[in-house]
Amino acid sequence: MTAASGAPAGLDAGLDDAGLVEPGHGGGLGEVFRRRYLLRLIVRRELRARYQGSLLGLGWSYVRPAAHFAVFYFVAGVFLRMSDRVEHFPIFMFSALVLVSFFNETLINTTHSVLGNAPLVRKVYLPRELFPVASLLVSCVHLLPGLAIVLTVASVWGWTPSAAAIGSALLGFALVATLGIALGLICSALHVFYRDTDKVVDIATLFVTWSVPMIYPWTVVRDTAPGWALDAYLANPMAVGVLLFERAFWWPTTDGASAFPADLTRDGFVLLAMAVLLLGVGQFVFARLQRRFAEEL
Repeated sequence: MTAASGAPAGLDAGLDDAGLVEPGHGGGLGEVFRRRYLLRLIVRRELRARYQGSLLGLGWSYVRPAAHFAVFYFVAGVFLRMSDRVEHFPIFMFSALVLVSFFNETLINTTHSVLGNAPLVRKVYLPRELFPVASLLVSCVHLLPGLAIVLTVASVWGWTPSAAAIGSALLGFALVATLGIALGLICSALHVFYRDTDKVVDIATLFVTWSVPMIYPWTVVRDTAPGWALDAYLANPMAVGVLLFERAFWWPTTDGASAFPADLTRDGFVLLAMAVLLLGVGQFVFARLQRRFAEEL
């Protein structure tokens, strides 16, 4: 069918050059980046739809992380007295919180991305990977205000940019973003066929929040868990990503006495390579299943 048969206004121009391609035989993620114009349109449409009729609009990107921070800080920092145990606990926790929130939002929104664009999937052909990738980019937009707050607070406590800090932050972000889109491709495809996939994802994001050193330092696990449990804990890519973010933004504001796991950078690169492999698996699964998207929707 042509774009005029059902594509929303604004996408027609981008679809005119798409041509007719048999579903499941497109160019995958590479095709998404060749269709950058379409990708920008879908990202803008998602942002407009999300904040349509909202008084604050994108201002909610500042309100939400601030609210999450307040809840976690008063529960963990004040009531559980973690502020007495961790130097500059607010920046320790918030540097982890922004990354965990980014991953959770990415996974949840990518899972719904194909099903939420069912009219487009049914009526026109375009690379279906556009929808999960667009959801990832929307999450990146929402990450920026949180990072701005982290940098502002850290700067007040003496943080200054350095190659080590910036490198740790970039590695942590790359690891978590790659993991998020890899799992998002798989979950978004499964969600078309099994509508309870999103319930599983919601439960999984609860575990993510508590399986990383966000409201407690990783040394708590080191000092209380057996060796195999610590190894499993540090094999979690989200835990390593959070530790890299804490080393980037929190550690430079401290006296430097806090320890990080040995070979944290090496582990980050190893897990990033594994996340890239998982991304390849996710692309394969998505490509195989998308052939039946239209009939299922």
